[in-house]
This record gives sequence, C-alpha cells and structure tokens, in this order.
Amino acid sequence: MNPLIDSLRTTLGAAHVLTDPFDIAPYCTDWRGRYSGIPLCVVKPADTDEVAAVVRACAAANVAIVPQGGNTGLCGGATPLGADRLPSGEVLVSLTRLNRIRAIDPANNTLTAEAGCTLASVKAAAAAADRLFPLSLAAEGTATIGGNLATNAGGVQVLRYGNARELCLGLEVVLPDGRLWDGLSGLRKNNTGYDLKQLFIGAEGTLGLITAAVLKLFPQPTQAATAWAAVPTPAAAVALLALLREKLGDRITAFELIGRPALDLVLKNLPASRNPLAEPSPWQVLIESVDTLPCNLADVLENALAAAIEAGHASDAAVAQNLAQARALWALREGIPTAQKIEGLSIKHDISVPISRLPEFITKADAALATAFPGVRIVCFGHLGDGNLHYNPSHPNAADNPAFIAQTAAVNHLVHDIAHDLGGSISAEHGIGQLKRAELPRYKSAVEMDLMRAIKQALDPRGLMNPGKIL
Repeated sequence: MNPLIDSLRTTLGAAHVLTDPFDIAPYCTDWRGRYSGIPLCVVKPADTDEVAAVVRACAAANVAIVPQGGNTGLCGGATPLGADRLPSGEVLVSLTRLNRIRAIDPANNTLTAEAGCTLASVKAAAAAADRLFPLSLAAEGTATIGGNLATNAGGVQVLRYGNARELCLGLEVVLPDGRLWDGLSGLRKNNTGYDLKQLFIGAEGTLGLITAAVLKLFPQPTQAATAWAAVPTPAAAVALLALLREKLGDRITAFELIGRPALDLVLKNLPASRNPLAEPSPWQVLIESVDTLPCNLADVLENALAAAIEAGHASDAAVAQNLAQARALWALREGIPTAQKIEGLSIKHDISVPISRLPEFITKADAALATAFPGVRIVCFGHLGDGNLHYNPSHPNAADNPAFIAQTAAVNHLVHDIAHDLGGSISAEHGIGQLKRAELPRYKSAVEMDLMRAIKQALDPRGLMNPGKIL
C-alpha cells in the first residue's frame, strides 16, 4: 500500500482516486499521442479546498504534481513523465470536477468560473446573460478554462479581443506548498504592485494550480458576416487584411490564412467538405466580422472584398448568406488538424512573427525545407490577423514519412531559426510543455532564462509542480 494514495483516498473518497490502469489510461497520453506516462494515481478533487489538500499531501510526501484539464494540449504539458523519467512518481490532478460558474456580473462585464469549466460552458453561460466570452478554439467542447489560462490560449479571435492573458482579470491559485492565493478581482485598474496573476497565466502549471478565474465579457454581437476569399500570395493576404481593417475597423474578428495543401487535405479526408469557390487558389483566407450596431454588415464586407479584388489583393470571394454557410466555411478551417492527422504524423510548428514579415517567413522556410528535404509537403495555416502560423511539414508518401519525422530536431531548428531571425517566437499559443523545452534556451536570452528559473525557485523550490515542462 502507498501511504500517499491512502491519504488521498481519505481526503477525496476512494471513487475519486484512480489507480487501475484501465481507469487512468485516458489521462496518461496527450491528444496527439506523442507523450505518455503513468502516474501513481489520478485524483479528481471537487473544489478548491480539496485541491489544496491534495497539494499539501503531495508536498509532505515530496511527490510531484501534474495538473490536467481537458487534455487537449499539443505540447505534452499536461502529460506525466512516467516512472522511467521520474522514479519518485507523480500524482495527476484532474480539475474537471471544478466545473461551476460561480458568478456573472453583467454590469461589470465579468464572469467567475472554476478551472474545470469547459470553454464551451463558459461561452454558453455568458450568452445566457446576453454577453460574449470571445475565446474561441476548435477544442472548446473539451478544453477547460484552467488549461486555456495555463497555456495562454489564443484561437481565432485574438485579432480583436486578445488571447487568454488579455481576457483574465483575476485568478484563484493553489500554490506549491498548498496555500491558497485568492486573487479573484474583477478590477480593470489596480495599481498596487506586482500583477501576480500574470505569473500563472502561461506557466503551464509549473508555478501553481489555477482553480478559478474572473474573465472579461463583452457585448453580444447582433450580427456577423463570414467570407472566404482566394488570394494569390501571403503578401496579398497581408494587404487584404490592411484594406479590410481600413474599411471595417475593429469589426474584423478573425482573419485566417489557409494554404492550398491544407485545404486539399480537408477536401480529401472530410467527406462533407467542399471548396467554396469555383477555381483553385494557392492561398485562401477565412474572414469574420461582427457588429453590435444596426447596419448590413454582409454588404459592408462584400463591398470591401470587391475593392480588394479590384486592387489585386484577391481574385475571388464568397460571403456566407446564412448561418449554415458560415459554419461550413469555419468547418473547412477547423477541420485541418483532423484531416492532417488522418494522413499521419507531421512536425508541427506554432510560430509567430510580425504580420508584416509573415510572407518573408513563408518564403524563406518553404525554400529552406525544400532544399534540405526534397519532396516535403508543407501544411501552412493559421491566424494571420495576429501573426500566428501553424506550419506543419511532413512527407506525403507514408512510407517515407517516418524517416522525415526522425529529422524533427533539424527541421525545428531550421523553422525556428527563421522565425527567431524575423523577430518571432517559437510558440505563439500552444505553450512549451515537453515538446519545446529543449528548444527554449536556444531562443531565450540567458537573462530571460535566469529570471524564469529564479521565479520557479522562489515559488516551487523543490520542483514538484509539473516537472519536466518549460524549464
């Protein structure tokens, strides 16, 4: 018998401390199937007090803790290391039972949610109060608010509303020693020293466990217009974005770039999909705009796209005429990861560069990969409106792909070096986790790494919080 597991069963109840291999299997592997590890147990606390009790028990036993939300991450940040890498073991803390909406304040435009609430449930609660919570991800039915904040999630509406960091006003966090920090403030102005919540947003559970958050809400849009446009080059897409922002201002909420190989995979592998335009194009963009004021937004967007075609920024465009058509356009974009997964493994990159330099990145990275790895297929898509691309090379011949995947380190260095040289980042919205941990010191300065290690040492001197991630 394990004294720690016995203690946790006493605290949580035996039904919420899982040890059977069949029961814990869903928690042990990441969404992509790249990382796996077996913890000592999986615990499912029901509230913040139980989370704190779990952390105190693990700290007393000197056993590491792995926080997990919906397990939709792409970098192995919520996956245990396993006994071969951490012989002392880990307790995986699933936060999905912390799933209550604690408060909604429409006058203050805030919502307080526990960490295990799915993003979809938070959005629904906001909508029920005639408000919008704008964070939008393909995995929102499973991804949780705690995980969204721990990875500083981005998604498709960062262009207007910002990423998770900008959408959070306050946090409740269980610290590595089991103490509770109640920072659940709904204030937009609070100049009383360090903004502590920012330490935990994007920290991937390495500094503490987020148990609740105060989130910003916005007026519910009264209308939306969605369009699909063909563009000849990424540079034309950047010019189109500039024109649309000039014509529509901040009503542009999403501007997604989609390369032809990405669209072809969706059309091939997802049977319900079809090309919205008659002629093929090397690049396309998905555009969404919203408004809270009375106007015919679809006409405004259509007129702006007509001006873009006349200027040569686009060759064709289609504006959705109803909600079903808009959803079909979004399904093409959101189906890319699934369609690519059907084809096999790829080397995924989540880079960002200044919007003005995205065309240069694509040109340089495409050329460098084609030279180093002849025959490579590059699936390029992402949030051009905020400078974030998902740039995923693989070999289209399944028999040759394992040899290409074996070159992951060389491919990463090539792609990441180009992004870094253009003033960019090797991780825009997916985090670091296990996947990019070894890459981080190559692109962060020595001073940055020292500061991050100092913060980690100050809050978690024994390194028990999600070890092997980020640092």
